[in-house]
Amino acid sequence: MADEGDILTDLNMDATAGNGADTRPTAGIITQYIKDFSVENPNAPAVYQWQEQPQVDLQFNIGAEAVNDEVTEVELKINVEAKVESGALYIVELVYAGLVGLRNLPDEQAHMFLYAEAPRILFPFARRVISDATRDLGFQPLMLDPIDFNGLYMQRLQEKAAEEGTSQGDAPAGSA
Repeated sequence: MADEGDILTDLNMDATAGNGADTRPTAGIITQYIKDFSVENPNAPAVYQWQEQPQVDLQFNIGAEAVNDEVTEVELKINVEAKVESGALYIVELVYAGLVGLRNLPDEQAHMFLYAEAPRILFPFARRVISDATRDLGFQPLMLDPIDFNGLYMQRLQEKAAEEGTSQGDAPAGSA
């Protein structure tokens, strides 16, 4: 009967190549940071007298750029503008980024991690930055609702597949 030490040794041997290289699939956040941040209160101090209910426009985007073979920078770009008929209350533009380490992942899994999982991990921290900024502007803290990045990623893949299917099916019947 093998003891636990033998089992661990066997498991570790499966994770390394014959030359001792680590071949286990690995993905994770190395560090995270504010890359760009802009906060504007263009109509202060008049905005504090306005009584209208603000309309909040929220835009976000995800970008990824390789730093090297194993590290990619993922950016979560969030723009928030609150305005009323009288003018803009505030404008917050944030690029919150993280360095993501990827090793031995198939391209499809790496892509999903970069565009769905990494933004999911970064979002709560970006959300806090925006909440603190709106509070520091003198308004109620803006608490962004959670975002289903995995659901959005899957939806985008379906849209892309539909677009590719439509563009391939556009040729008239009988043409070569």
